[in-house]
Amino acid sequence: MITLALSKGRIFEDSLPLLKAAGIEVLEDPEKSRKLIIGTTRPDVRVVLVRASDVPTYVQHGGADLGVAGLDVLLEHGDGLYRPLDLRIARCRMSVATRADFDYGHAVRQGSRIRVATKYTQIARQHFAAKGVHVDLIKLYGSMELAPLTGLADAIVDLVSTGSTLKANNLVEVEKVMDISSRLVVNPAALKLKRAPLRALIDAFEQAVEARS
Repeated sequence: MITLALSKGRIFEDSLPLLKAAGIEVLEDPEKSRKLIIGTTRPDVRVVLVRASDVPTYVQHGGADLGVAGLDVLLEHGDGLYRPLDLRIARCRMSVATRADFDYGHAVRQGSRIRVATKYTQIARQHFAAKGVHVDLIKLYGSMELAPLTGLADAIVDLVSTGSTLKANNLVEVEKVMDISSRLVVNPAALKLKRAPLRALIDAFEQAVEARS
């Protein structure tokens, strides 16, 4: 049995066409079912539904053989996973945003110090370290836009898609940190034990991605 870890929402929806191209169709709609383990049209493949931030953990520790996770989640998680393929789905960007009246250019002069609220502390720390800026990181899990508005932080580092949420809260995107997309990740031990079926799946995903390009 091959177990694929997916998260509900955009990644799940964007993964369905790739799965179909690989000859796999999910048998139930996770939005209508309470099941966390879902069968597929292939009896040897099942899908487990977990939180997006938990996908790398399930794959790394053998709860799943492979999974689909955003680059942001993978960079925060750290090493330990084989990342054979950029699936080019769920695309967005990681950016720095501030209040419109905040002088970001002046604030991030080399050697300066800035307060940043973010869920992505590893990414933010590395980004500002590369600029020679000292950063006081404040970890938040939601409503990131509130931090600059209430004076909790000077800036936020967060995912941006259309930018409409920033605009609605009078924030501006002042710097792009990196482009983000979802990657296929594989447990290295599983790849050795189930090499043939996993390799075939990886190849099928790769062909599906190339066909959509």
